[in-house]
Amino acid sequence: MDLKNILLIVQIIISAALIFTILMQQRGASLGAAFGGGGGGGYHKKRGAEKLFYNATIVLSILFIGIAFVILVIS
Repeated sequence: MDLKNILLIVQIIISAALIFTILMQQRGASLGAAFGGGGGGGYHKKRGAEKLFYNATIVLSILFIGIAFVILVIS
């Protein structure tokens, strides 16, 4: 296996993990709240698993984009 194939496999694994972390994030408010329908509003501090999934989503998305650029450069 060459480097490009390894990076492609790693990118597929990261993309699956990214999809998982996005789907596992809790919904902050209902769709009605987005259009002015109340829903508790205000600031909500992330704690526990919610914070973990939020930070993991950011890290995985940065890794995904970084690997995509590396694959583009070595191609």
